[in-house]
Amino acid sequence: MSATAPTVRARRRPPREAAGSPLLLGHGRLPRVLAGTALAVLAALWLVPFVWAIATSVQSEQDVSTPGLSPLKGAFTLDAYQQILERGNVAVWALNSFLIAGLVTLITVVVSTLAAYGFSRGTFRGRRALLAVTVAAIMVPPQLLVVPLFEQMLLFGLVDTYAAVILPQVVAPMMVFILKRFFDGIPRELEEAARIDGASEFRVFRSIVLPLSRPIVAAVAIFVFIGAWNNFMWPFIVTNDPGLMTLPVGLATVKDAYGIQYAQSMASALLAALPLIVVFLLFQRRIVNSVATTGLGGS
Repeated sequence: MSATAPTVRARRRPPREAAGSPLLLGHGRLPRVLAGTALAVLAALWLVPFVWAIATSVQSEQDVSTPGLSPLKGAFTLDAYQQILERGNVAVWALNSFLIAGLVTLITVVVSTLAAYGFSRGTFRGRRALLAVTVAAIMVPPQLLVVPLFEQMLLFGLVDTYAAVILPQVVAPMMVFILKRFFDGIPRELEEAARIDGASEFRVFRSIVLPLSRPIVAAVAIFVFIGAWNNFMWPFIVTNDPGLMTLPVGLATVKDAYGIQYAQSMASALLAALPLIVVFLLFQRRIVNSVATTGLGGS
C-alpha cells in the first residue's frame, strides 16, 4: 500500500498593485477605509477656508462684522462683487494677467529648456561653474533682487511697461535645474542614432529630447504660469499705470480706505483665483498626470 504524499498548500501572495494605482496603507478593506478617511479629512481642512471665503463674500459688511462663528450671518447679497467691479477695471486687469502670465510661461519654458539641454549635453568650457552659479541662484531670496531689478528698469526706461513686468520673471534657476536633471535621464543612444542619420543638434533637441520631456515641460509650464499669475510684489512695484496692472494688483487698489472690508477682501481674492480654478478644472487630468509623473509637487 503506497503512502500518499502530504499536500502542501501554496502560500497566498497578496495581489500586486497595478501600475498607476493609488498608494494605500496595505491590502484589505481596513487600510482602504483608513486611507479614504484621511483623504476626506484633509480635503475638508482644505475646503473649509474656501467655503468660508465664499460665504463671507456674499454677505454685507454689516452682517460679516456681527460676532459669531457661523459663516452665514445675514441675507445673500452680491454687493461686495458689485462694488469691486464698479470701482476697478477688472476686465483689463484680467487680460493683462493672462497676457503677462502667458508670455512669462512661454519665454521661461523656452529659455529654461535650452539652458538645461546645454548643461546636460554640452561640453563647453565653464559649464560646471555656470551650473554651480545656477544652483546657487536658487537659494537667493527674490526680495533681495527687487532694488537692483528696479534700478535696471529705470536705467533702461522700462518702468510702467509690459517688458518691466515680464523680463525679470523669465529667469528661473529652479526650473533650469529640474529640466537638466530630467534630461540627464534620457538615453543618449537615441540622440546618437539621430546624429548618425545627419540630424543637427537643434533637430535632436526638438525632435527627440522635447517629445520625451513633455511631462516635465508641462509641469514646469503649469507652475510657472501659476507663479506669474499670483505674483503681486513685482508688478505692484514696477507699475503705476492702472491700464498695465495685473488682476491681483488691481484688485488690491480698489479696497475701501476706511478700515478692512472683509466681504470685499474675500470677493477680491475669489475673483483673482477664479481664472486659475477654471484652468485647473479644464486641464485637471493633464496637471495631475504631469505632477505625478515628474514628482515636481514636492520641489
